[in-house]
Amino acid sequence: MPLAAIEEFLLCPTPQAWLDQAVDRQELLLIDHAHCEKKAAATAINLLYRYMDRPELLTLMSRLAREELRHFEQVLAFIQRRGLVYRGLSASRYAAGLRELVRTTEPGRLVDTLIVGALIEARSCERFARLAPLLDDELARFYRGLLATEARHFQDYLALARRYNDTPIDDRLALFLERERELIEAPDTELRFHSGPLAA
Repeated sequence: MPLAAIEEFLLCPTPQAWLDQAVDRQELLLIDHAHCEKKAAATAINLLYRYMDRPELLTLMSRLAREELRHFEQVLAFIQRRGLVYRGLSASRYAAGLRELVRTTEPGRLVDTLIVGALIEARSCERFARLAPLLDDELARFYRGLLATEARHFQDYLALARRYNDTPIDDRLALFLERERELIEAPDTELRFHSGPLAA
């Protein structure tokens, strides 16, 4: 999927203030990126256990979990090569803010969870693309290399959300996209890979 299509899908670009702050805090960004990859794998595995009666989901989530864990290993290698220490970080409000909108009954719960997954992957893809020109060559190449996989993950999540809903998901998607925009543009107290810019 062309990056332009993902940028058009999202309601806002990453704020320049976040990009400036991220470049100044690359150690923190790498560590949080590793956590994001691990959480993405865990989400896919959780879906495998929860929805065992959906063959298409099982196939896509199994592949996605493997790819996310491979990305985790790659980010961890970057952290170690640079003499950094992988450590725990508090979670950003981004994913939790999106999940507040997830319905509690099926199939709404599954559809909304898949929409959340699509949004997270789309924003990750957009941020990799915007960060890459601002980073050193090694990290920039790595981030550019992730773009195709993240874009495919976005497409997979969105296709499954549409498949498992009886009616078009446009209204639900619009609701989540607007919440995503709010979370990305609003000032944040901590910088994370999916946070808004730090408050002044």
